[in-house]
Amino acid sequence: MRLVVVLAMVCAAIFPAAASSQSVPETLGQVQLSFAPVVRHAAPAVVNIYAQRIVAQRQSPFADDPFFGNLFRDFGQITPRVQDSLGSGVIVSDDGIVVSNFHVVGNATEIRVVLNDRREYDADIVLTDEESDLAILKLRNASDLSVLEFADSDQVEVGELVLAIGNPFGVGQTVSSGIISGLARSGIAVGSGRGYFIQTDAPINPGNSGGALVDMQGRLVGVNTAIITRSGASHGIGFAIPANLVAQVVEQARDGQTRFQRPWAGVTAQAVDASLAQAFDQPIPEGVILLDLHPDSPLSEAGLQRGDIVLSVDGAAVNSAPEMMFRLASQGIGSSSELSYRHGDDIRTTRMNLIAPPETPDRQARSIDGRSALRGLSVARINPGVIAEFNLSPSAEGVLATSVQDFAARTGLRTGDILLAINGEDVHTTDDVLRLSASQSRNWHIDVLRDGRRVSLRFRI
Repeated sequence: MRLVVVLAMVCAAIFPAAASSQSVPETLGQVQLSFAPVVRHAAPAVVNIYAQRIVAQRQSPFADDPFFGNLFRDFGQITPRVQDSLGSGVIVSDDGIVVSNFHVVGNATEIRVVLNDRREYDADIVLTDEESDLAILKLRNASDLSVLEFADSDQVEVGELVLAIGNPFGVGQTVSSGIISGLARSGIAVGSGRGYFIQTDAPINPGNSGGALVDMQGRLVGVNTAIITRSGASHGIGFAIPANLVAQVVEQARDGQTRFQRPWAGVTAQAVDASLAQAFDQPIPEGVILLDLHPDSPLSEAGLQRGDIVLSVDGAAVNSAPEMMFRLASQGIGSSSELSYRHGDDIRTTRMNLIAPPETPDRQARSIDGRSALRGLSVARINPGVIAEFNLSPSAEGVLATSVQDFAARTGLRTGDILLAINGEDVHTTDDVLRLSASQSRNWHIDVLRDGRRVSLRFRI
């Protein structure tokens, strides 16, 4: 009896008109209905990807020793090594645009794409975004391509049937079925990605990364990215990047961008839990409370203040900061979003302009070279663009270490440090850093702000 009910659900998903006239299959032909029509439509647009990258590997004579291997992990000669990776991708336009994962092709020196019909093409990376774990490729001289249409991932519901198509373990293109297990998975980091994911129980294994998660109309619901597992094999908890975000990344790639740019909110926010809901006299925990706002934040311009609680973006409820940022990113820079928020006891609605992080004041980027003890240090004045790029607090100000190499790497400085003082003199501008770095002193004392704490670095040259 259970088999009949499940088959009826499958038939209803594939042939809704037929399902409206009867609740269960009545003939052998109806019982034999399957996912095959969906697979025939979607599979040709899913490709296998073979990537190579050059990595530096340290050859240590103690590498296999259980004790000395860790003790002397930095001992030995560094030699380049070719690293291969295997994954999947999805063709989303007939001019050869392919979507895959950053962790599959990021920093690759050579990429080969094999189509479902065994044609092979070289490909170039045109845009990467490690935060969402997406990479956009362009096939060279490709023609007559099958393409997957984007679904509206905001309309996906838990319980819907989906298929995962990819190349697990390199065995060849494989299809697995399951359902949407969860939405708005944003409290986790999976693979290279951090943010907002669709969860599915359709089996996803190594090699499926970058493949397609499709609905029963053969449309792209999401790009498979990672699984939660203890053994390396699928345990029924897989994650896909929603199609609406993928579409925005593809659009920016078409516009010539090489790095995905998200709308800037200039805010630090926190999900409202049970204790916060009680403090704000909310009947149930919902929304995202704004903890800190940059003075130039478009949220401030739209009328929101610190302590306000954002309840929804464009009609979709938001219950975490990553979910709110996903909703904004899926609309794209240059558009606007409608926000519903709680201000005190009032529920208000406003529109927020979606803008790129402003580059004002100017970064005044500087790099230190010559014989200075800080040679190899690059710095920039903190502005909204720097805040967004380095994921700083909206209230951050001063001078940031944007790159630390060469001599500077030996001082204890790290990329992301905010420079406060050098040898007892306060740092306010990047020119201050240039001037103070020319000191001939042999004893150095540098104060920095690191992860919200003041750290003092002392060294002698």
